[in-house]
Amino acid sequence: MTVLDASRMHEIETRYPEYFHRSFRQRFGGLVIAIATLCYAIYAVWFFDLPKILGDAHWERLGIAMTQWVSYEVQPEFRINENGIQVRYPRFSPLGDNPNPEWIKTNPDGSLLVNVSGTREAVAISKDKIIMTAGSEAVSVDITTDLPKISGPMPNWVNMHEDNVTADLGFYGDVSITSHRVKIRKRFLGWPNFVFDTDSPYFGKSTGEVVSLIASGPRLDPAQSNFSLALDNIWNNHAWQHGDVWTKLFQTIVMAFLGTLMGAVVAFPLAFLAARNITPNRLLNQVLKRFFDFLRSVDMLIWALFLTRAFGPGPLAGSGAIFLTETGTLGKLYSEGLENIDDKPREGIKSTGASGLLVQRYGVMPQVVPVIVSQTLYQWESNVRGATIIGAVGAGGIGLKLWEAMRTNANWANVAYMVLLVLIVVFLFDAASSALRHRLIGDDRR
Repeated sequence: MTVLDASRMHEIETRYPEYFHRSFRQRFGGLVIAIATLCYAIYAVWFFDLPKILGDAHWERLGIAMTQWVSYEVQPEFRINENGIQVRYPRFSPLGDNPNPEWIKTNPDGSLLVNVSGTREAVAISKDKIIMTAGSEAVSVDITTDLPKISGPMPNWVNMHEDNVTADLGFYGDVSITSHRVKIRKRFLGWPNFVFDTDSPYFGKSTGEVVSLIASGPRLDPAQSNFSLALDNIWNNHAWQHGDVWTKLFQTIVMAFLGTLMGAVVAFPLAFLAARNITPNRLLNQVLKRFFDFLRSVDMLIWALFLTRAFGPGPLAGSGAIFLTETGTLGKLYSEGLENIDDKPREGIKSTGASGLLVQRYGVMPQVVPVIVSQTLYQWESNVRGATIIGAVGAGGIGLKLWEAMRTNANWANVAYMVLLVLIVVFLFDAASSALRHRLIGDDRR
């Protein structure tokens, strides 16, 4: 074992001072960063008043919205008078104009039994009283007087108001009772009439019946075949508007592609003029770089608002907004890629007496093509998402339709449908962009 004396230790300290005489930053840098991060987090909590925001948030609305994304409601209304009990449905009910659902049963004495969720939650309706059942609990409501009255104890899922009684049956729906009317909201999982709406002759038929009609059934419309009629009914579905949604989705894709392509075409030559090592003109370099900064500093959404006022709502404004933003973004990325190239290949080709164009072609392009291709494809993929956002301000595409559906606050299933379509398109474009990058750049790594 080697024993180190004082002189040997001093020699080692002199030779490797970075290990024995570390600076303040090296010794306490990590701790300072951790303390600064903690202080910033505390400041952010205070500045945004997060405890109050979290306490006042309506978390129940999130559950309601998510429920409405994957389910739908049927709202029958039962009117009670001397002629009996009449059932009415809202206009454009998902069950059609004259529904006769199996979950509403008529008893021999004229009373009705509504199964809200199988056999656990049910409502029995007669001329003089309403009996609501939830699990093992039952509540009887007397409706023979001007105001409904509850007989017996009232469980926590039932509320008595001034002129009506309400019952919350959770996910399955709710009940509202007045002296001469019972309104029930019954919830179902799924998207109603997604393939055929209530106006289609195929509405209400099973898959087997539809296939049989298309394959060998008699013509439902003398002017076209059953198969053509089925496609027309799906495309022009009034409830889901598949044709309009898919057309708007295609507009969004075209907006993203056209805007990115035009931005790349304009940014490419300007980047050569902005790169210091390619164009040794300091004034021109700075002017173009500030021009790129200006274009990309104005958000795509703001450009869309300006162009919508100039050209009116539509895909042209959306494509123009993407074009302006991408000219600035790609111009900056391309010019920085050009400034980081190795000058030796360019100088070697220049020494052979080649023209300036050939010098750029063989001395510069092979080095920057991977960067250009990768960044352009990434921006193209990103702009598919961006085109959806700017559509909400009138730039066309599926974003505008998505915003219109959200504003109604009643079409959340349609919102979910369009969001799902956008997600699928983004995933597909991400996969296509990644495959193109690997193929064009020649990198087989995953």
